[in-house]
Amino acid sequence: MTSPRWKRIVFKPSGEALAGDSGQGLDGDTLAATAREIIAVRDMGVDVTVVVGGGNFWRGRQGAMTGMDATQSDHIGMLGTVMNALALQDALERAGQTTRVMSAIEMPRIAEPYIRRRAMRHLEKGRLVIFAAGTGNPYFTTDTTAALRAAEVGAEAVLKGTHSGVDGIYSADPRLEADAGKLTAVSHLEVLNRGLKVMDSTAITFCMDNRLPIIVFDV
Repeated sequence: MTSPRWKRIVFKPSGEALAGDSGQGLDGDTLAATAREIIAVRDMGVDVTVVVGGGNFWRGRQGAMTGMDATQSDHIGMLGTVMNALALQDALERAGQTTRVMSAIEMPRIAEPYIRRRAMRHLEKGRLVIFAAGTGNPYFTTDTTAALRAAEVGAEAVLKGTHSGVDGIYSADPRLEADAGKLTAVSHLEVLNRGLKVMDSTAITFCMDNRLPIIVFDV
């Protein structure tokens, strides 16, 4: 078997990637398929951590909720990520993978509090760790959480899974511009300078400063 390129990764699926075609709520078949693919990576000897978004449950600064207090909205979004984390944990454990959910907001009845050393110990014991509730702070996206947790646990790459049918990084949104070109490789700085919508700028800058590659693919 080919040796894995990285020994420890952060997988960052969007919340919508767990919702199936609807993009809202949760889809059992999608969760099961995602769990199987994560376990296949784990079986290669790769330590896997997951940071999942919450957009399938909450996008409180858009649509009818535009104008809602940003801090309040972000706290609701964090709870959405916890729901996704618990659902993914269930799918993984039903498939035989021991998993721990660690939340940046303490809720001891359903998840462990995030403690870096405890997370490292779980990984050493072969457990898969799902980080929930973002950083625990408003104004920071789960993209930034993925970058931060990657640095904290010594991951070697961030794998960002999209749900929109866009299978990588393009010079423009290929869903809107037919002549958009796919970029096989691009530097963090070029992503920032060209305003490419890969992850939020805070996450890109953090990954650049910590020499973390970001791999974008369609889940």
